[in-house]
Amino acid sequence: MSAAARGDLAGKRAFISTAPFGEVDRRPLDLLDASGMAYSINPRNHRLRGKELIEFIGDVDVLIAGTEPITAAAMEAAPRLRLISRVGIGLDSVDLLAARERGIEVSYTPDGPSPGVADLTVGLMISLLRGVPEADAAMRRGEWRRVMGRRLGEVTVGILGVGRIGKLLIGLLSGFGPRVLANDIAPDEEFRLAHGFEWAEKERIFREADIVSLHLPATHLTLGLVGREVLASMKPGAFLIN
Repeated sequence: MSAAARGDLAGKRAFISTAPFGEVDRRPLDLLDASGMAYSINPRNHRLRGKELIEFIGDVDVLIAGTEPITAAAMEAAPRLRLISRVGIGLDSVDLLAARERGIEVSYTPDGPSPGVADLTVGLMISLLRGVPEADAAMRRGEWRRVMGRRLGEVTVGILGVGRIGKLLIGLLSGFGPRVLANDIAPDEEFRLAHGFEWAEKERIFREADIVSLHLPATHLTLGLVGREVLASMKPGAFLIN
């Protein structure tokens, strides 16, 4: 970090509401220490609820936020607040209109968690197909029974949302070789040609896929996307990863 940047932050105060923060990797805290910015970390060690956030942000300039709701009332209680930095991807927990009206900048860190989410999604797919949770639970009960699973390369995977995470996921799946159907509101045809999957309507994906994996932001277009009718249209034994 440059000396000029450190000078801009020196004397400012930040509250880190997301928890845990900096426990596995101290580098974010090291960067804050080097900036000269004073900071405090959520002492409750849980997602702040209701008016809890207001208790901690009355005198801060920066909020390094988790998924707790950041409402107009919370911003009103923090007259010095000039930046909300969301740790992660979604911004649906922030009242963006209220932030704009108060001149509060809002940022997020979409690239940080994306590789880990894509890795975890592949792990969940394999775990579900091979019956790992059931086999583990049976072993812990002292039971031994063979669980017959399926290989990832032998199924159809449906992916809704081919953004940062969806693209990383498709890249990882290419090593396993499943048939991939995908849907996105802004199809990247160059990416499709490079990875050999097929664009499909959402209805077809739910109908044909053995695994459907959702990688969508929470918006008015996606809330309530999967309901009773959608679930009824899926194959018996299909899996849904949200």
